[in-house]
Parts: sequence; structure tokens; C-alpha cells
Amino acid sequence: MRKRFLLVLFTMILATPLAWAGDLVVYHFDNAATQGLKGLRNIRNHLDTDPSAQITVVTHAEGVDMLMEGAKAANGMEYAPLVSALKARGVRFEVCEITLKNRGLKKDQFVLDADYTPSGVVRIVKLQKEGYAYIKP
Repeated sequence: MRKRFLLVLFTMILATPLAWAGDLVVYHFDNAATQGLKGLRNIRNHLDTDPSAQITVVTHAEGVDMLMEGAKAANGMEYAPLVSALKARGVRFEVCEITLKNRGLKKDQFVLDADYTPSGVVRIVKLQKEGYAYIKP
């Protein structure tokens, strides 16, 4: 009986930090025109509800457009201030380097808040294997 109690207590102690840790989430953007503003709002709302969430945004194909210097949504709103505000809250933004190569883009065309990953699709798979929930706005 005592052994069982100690085992349960030990298990609860080990599991407690996991319960306190925020959700791990990867947001997948492959089209800035259709996903950009909606997705960034979703992330803001996500953090407003769960400030401890650890969010990574992975962009590839036309999704990288929202992270380009001076990029604007169809309504004229710039993405950069929204991205910077989310970056300040711990969101990581990643750009696919395969997309850069295929589209002839350079890293200096992107906002400073952007990081780079060799392959957006591979990065999403690896994050999911690490326990990240997948969201495509």
C-alpha cells in the first residue's frame, strides 16, 4: 500500500511541470494572402488565452510573403508590426530556405524577426514529432 502511494506521489510530482508548461503549437502558413491576417489574429488570441503557449510559425511557398520587408495584406495593413508584437511575446517565425531558392529571394528581403529553416515541410514534421499541435489557419 505504501509503495503504491509513493509511486502515485512520485508520478504526480514528475507530471506537474508538464501540466504547467504551455502548449506546443506549430502554425503552418503557405499562403499569406488567405492566411496572413487571420492566422496572426489566431496566434494573438491563442496567446491572450494561454500566455504560456510556445508557438512556432513555419512559412513556405507564398506563406513567406507576409514576412517580407514592407509586406501588406490586401486591406493595406502591414504585417511587420503584427509579427514584431508576436515575436515580443515569444513566437518564433521561420522561413523555408527551399522557398527562398525556388523563388529567387534573399534573406535581406525579410523582416529581422524572421528565422530560417532548411525545409518548411520537414520542420513541421519534426515539430509534430516533438509533440507540437498542428494548426493551419
